[in-house]
Amino acid sequence: MNVSRTNVSRVALAAGVAVSSVVLLSGTAFAHVSVQPQGEAAKGGYATVSFKVPNERDNASTVKLEVSLPAAYPLASVSTQPVPGWKAEVTKTKLATPLEVHGKKITEAATKITWTAAGSKIAPGEFQQFTVSMGRLPENTDQLVFKALQTYDNKEVVRWIEEPKEGAAEPESPAPVLKLSAATDDHHGGGAAATASDDEKAKGHGTETKASDADSAGSSDTTARVLGIVGILVGAAGVAFGVLAGRRRTDADASA
Repeated sequence: MNVSRTNVSRVALAAGVAVSSVVLLSGTAFAHVSVQPQGEAAKGGYATVSFKVPNERDNASTVKLEVSLPAAYPLASVSTQPVPGWKAEVTKTKLATPLEVHGKKITEAATKITWTAAGSKIAPGEFQQFTVSMGRLPENTDQLVFKALQTYDNKEVVRWIEEPKEGAAEPESPAPVLKLSAATDDHHGGGAAATASDDEKAKGHGTETKASDADSAGSSDTTARVLGIVGILVGAAGVAFGVLAGRRRTDADASA
């Protein structure tokens, strides 16, 4: 009987360690700055996207977010949705080669967006979404990488700048990546961005939608990860019960 109890304790301990490891790893994977489109982000079109910023510190609040726009794929139109308690600033740079949008030459493009706390913060255990309308999206790439800097009120700066590579493990500090879908005939893209005219978007007045839409768009990725974790936990529990049942049969045969 003592041997059986010892075996049960060892099995329970192993299962507990497996469960704890999965939970810790899943928490690490979720806690980083990400970007998701509202609707779709079609090549050659316009899109409304949201940058989701979680606070991953227990003793500090996020007070600043800086997002660098890809220089290799300049965006002629970038506008931000107001966020209560935050100030947004779009930095523009002159282009070496002007862009042509709707027959007009564009000589500068946005290169960085900075959100600074102005009466609000992202406290521990909270997250904030920052919504942007942008276009036209490039047609010669499948994704856009936005390197981001997250600043806390204790002066700590987390650099989300590592570009994920296909087939490799996720970097420790991955940069937000926007996946682009196939080009559409109207070049308006999907979601809210499709409701405004091209002329309005070229001037940076793309239609804005509620941030909750972006949250639902990004929830599918989180749901998939959670389901994967649940599967691992169920598997670990099955192994534990299988070992326990085997130990009990062995003890019963020995006593007989």
